[in-house]
Amino acid sequence: MTSTGTEASAAGWDETRLAEQFDATIAKDQRIEPRDWMPDGYRKTLIRQIAQHAHSEIIGMQPEGDWITRAPSLRRKAILFAKVQDEAGHGLYLYSAAETLGADRAELTDALIEGRQKYSSIFNYPTPTFADVGVIGWFVDGAAICNQVPLCRCSYGPYARAMVRVCKEESFHQRQGYELLLTMMRGTEGQRAMVQDAVDRWWWPSLMMFGPPDDDSPNSARSMAWKIKRHSNDELRQRFVDMTVPRPRSSESPCPTRS
Repeated sequence: MTSTGTEASAAGWDETRLAEQFDATIAKDQRIEPRDWMPDGYRKTLIRQIAQHAHSEIIGMQPEGDWITRAPSLRRKAILFAKVQDEAGHGLYLYSAAETLGADRAELTDALIEGRQKYSSIFNYPTPTFADVGVIGWFVDGAAICNQVPLCRCSYGPYARAMVRVCKEESFHQRQGYELLLTMMRGTEGQRAMVQDAVDRWWWPSLMMFGPPDDDSPNSARSMAWKIKRHSNDELRQRFVDMTVPRPRSSESPCPTRS
């Protein structure tokens, strides 16, 4: 065997050992860190998911940002300012996590602007009334929490750690949205009708935030095998329904978080 062939064989053997080490780390429910060896598919899957998540946080500032100047009180303006600031921070945390995988933040941003990478399509829906701000908090942030709390146990360390703070802040946003709707429902008949209209418009798009049914999801099974995801799309969607549907009958906290 030539020296080149020997080197290739050794490299292949080393990569096999590294792959076995990676699989063992995943099997033991331990974290993969940036300097650890990882399969190309794992790296690419994470970059795609984290980038889409970061883009969604940045785009998600816009519907509520549009309402800052039109909010009905100084208190509501302050709440929206704080929420928009939080969402910007979430995007920055996530872009930083993507950079640990070798992604370039400027390239990710360009891909978003040029339409080469996706973000959550729910932020394309119009927000014609202030009740939409409340329903976005209750439904959209609630769906995000159901999706994201399990990511705190993601197998990739930087992503999991970023999600701890993101989820705490998203939970606060959801409670703000729910409190706004409670206030409106205790108001005039016109305000109650406004809330009902917003709920009717946002319910189905919120369910779509969990992605396609499991049988039609090309990435879900692999992500679960790598423990990037912990639950299937359908399981998370049902969890959101179970936590949200009973809530209008009470004034309790809108969505208890479970991992």
